[in-house]
Amino acid sequence: MAARLASQEIRQELAKLDGWELTASETAIRRQFRFRDFSEAFGFMSRVALAAEKLDHHPDWSNVYNRVEVVLTTHDAGGLTELDFRLAAVMDGLASRP
Repeated sequence: MAARLASQEIRQELAKLDGWELTASETAIRRQFRFRDFSEAFGFMSRVALAAEKLDHHPDWSNVYNRVEVVLTTHDAGGLTELDFRLAAVMDGLASRP
């Protein structure tokens, strides 16, 4: 199991990401991705799903038309771990691809 990060570590990792915010409870990060249409949003989710399987770390997310809302936390650790920030970085990279 991944180790839960300390508050200072969370803030350092969050500073490396674009568009992500810490939840009020400080146990998760969230971001909304927007795409041109549903097809792009769904394609993004499909690519992320494959990456998440490789990391064995899965997002809490929802999709409405061209928006994908994401919340990342490590439930087993009761908060944020390195895995959350790794998956967030992967998601950022996949979202920037055409």
